Amino acid sequence: MARLARLAVPGQAHHVMQRGHDGRLVFVDARDRQAFLAALKESADALHVAVHGYVLLDSELHLLVTPRSAEGISRMMQMLGRRYGQVFNRRHGRRGTLWEGRFRTAPLEAHPWVRISLAWLEQAPVAAGLAVRAADYPWSSAAHHAGLRRDPLLTDHAAYWQLGNTPFEREAAWRGILEQPVTSEEASRLLEAVRRGWPVGGETYLSRLAVTVGRPVVPRPRGRPRRMSG
Repeated sequence: MARLARLAVPGQAHHVMQRGHDGRLVFVDARDRQAFLAALKESADALHVAVHGYVLLDSELHLLVTPRSAEGISRMMQMLGRRYGQVFNRRHGRRGTLWEGRFRTAPLEAHPWVRISLAWLEQAPVAAGLAVRAADYPWSSAAHHAGLRRDPLLTDHAAYWQLGNTPFEREAAWRGILEQPVTSEEASRLLEAVRRGWPVGGETYLSRLAVTVGRPVVPRPRGRPRRMSG
C-alpha cells in the first residue's frame, strides 16, 4: 500500500521534528544555532508559516508552527534544510546530507495539545540535562514565553494568549507551567503521533478533521477484519 502523503492542515498548529542523519550533531556551537535561527526566520517569513515555539538540541530540533497553506511546512523545511545544510557543511568541512530523511510532523488540536507541545519542547533541555530551568536554555522559545526576552522569530499562539489578560499574567502562568513536566502519557502520545504523522486530539476533533481533509487521520487496525458469525 502506498504511503499516505504527509498530513498538513492550513491554519492549524503542528509539532515538527527533524533529526540529524544517523543521530549525528546538527549544531556544534552557538554560531551554528544562530545561523539556523536566522535561516528559520527567513524561510518561515517567505512561506508564511508562523513559528510559535522551538528548541534546538545537539542532534535534533522541534518546532511548533502554523502554516497558511497546506504546502507551507514542507516548503519551509526544504528551504531551511538546504540553506542551513550548506552553511553547516561549508563551515565544518563535511559533505552529504545533514538530516535524517523526512522531517516528522503532527497537526494538533488547539486545546490542550498546543500547550502540551509547547511545554514539552521547552522542557526538553531540562530533561536532557542541558539546563537547570527551561527558561535558562538560550536556544529555545522558553525565555520569550517566560518574559525574560523578546524573540522576533516568534508569533504567540492563541493558546498562550489565553493564559492571561496582560503580558505579566501570561508570563507568570507560563513559568508555572514550565515547572510542571508534561506527563509521560502526554509525551508518549505526542511523540508517537509526530513520528507516525497522525494528528493529536479528541474524537470529535479527529472526526471533523477527517471530513475536512478527506482522508483517514487515525491508523487502521492491523490484521484482517473479523469475520461476522451467523
